[in-house]
Amino acid sequence: MQYLIGFLIAVVITLTGVGAGTITTPALILFLHVPAPLAVATGLAFSAAVKLVLVPAQILRRQVDWRTLTLMLFGGVPGVLLGSLALRRLATPGSQHVLQASLGAVLILTALWQLAFHLRPARARTNRPGILPYLMLPVGAEVGFSSAGAGALGTAALLSLTTLTPTQVVGTDITFGFLTSLIGSAAHGFLPRGNSTLLIHLVLGGLAGVATGLLAAPYIPRRPLRLALWLWLLLIGAQLLYLQLHR
Repeated sequence: MQYLIGFLIAVVITLTGVGAGTITTPALILFLHVPAPLAVATGLAFSAAVKLVLVPAQILRRQVDWRTLTLMLFGGVPGVLLGSLALRRLATPGSQHVLQASLGAVLILTALWQLAFHLRPARARTNRPGILPYLMLPVGAEVGFSSAGAGALGTAALLSLTTLTPTQVVGTDITFGFLTSLIGSAAHGFLPRGNSTLLIHLVLGGLAGVATGLLAAPYIPRRPLRLALWLWLLLIGAQLLYLQLHR
């Protein structure tokens, strides 16, 4: 089951550019019954491991805009540290239900925001990258708290506030997601106290998923798949919130 989860998530990441922490955390909580703090830390570590395979390819293809990435990190890095600190403060034995309900609410809000962005009428793009540090602060905080948001919200911000090409948006956002996941995983101190066997199984499945996704990418349209992903996350977030509120 752990290999399969890692495989499926990596396929989605490769095909859509998003989904690592956003999918991993609720999947671990609901299907493998992993405690929320460990699920978040594992999601961050898994995201970093899978994107470590993807980032060098983006760099070699010159699909990373370094100036834009730097602006994103100015806000994203402090945000990740703040979100990680908030989760560590809430992660007490008696707060698991509250924490899981909070994670469900975060997923619901992320999915609704993405659906609204996905379905809005097409409009002319603006070039205001100076706003990115301010937007990436709450995005980074969401990553540190729930492992979700870097790929999903980062892509939307780049499409709205920059004139980067689609390939540059994907490459820059994947690199941003990799760095924030890596920093968040370190902030949670995953390796000394986490389930390394679980992470290894997820990563091994994920490597096969990346290879499969790369082969399938030319034949699968990205936009409908992203829409299906947001609808699925909306249902998963609602289920997670419902289960915790009715205990």
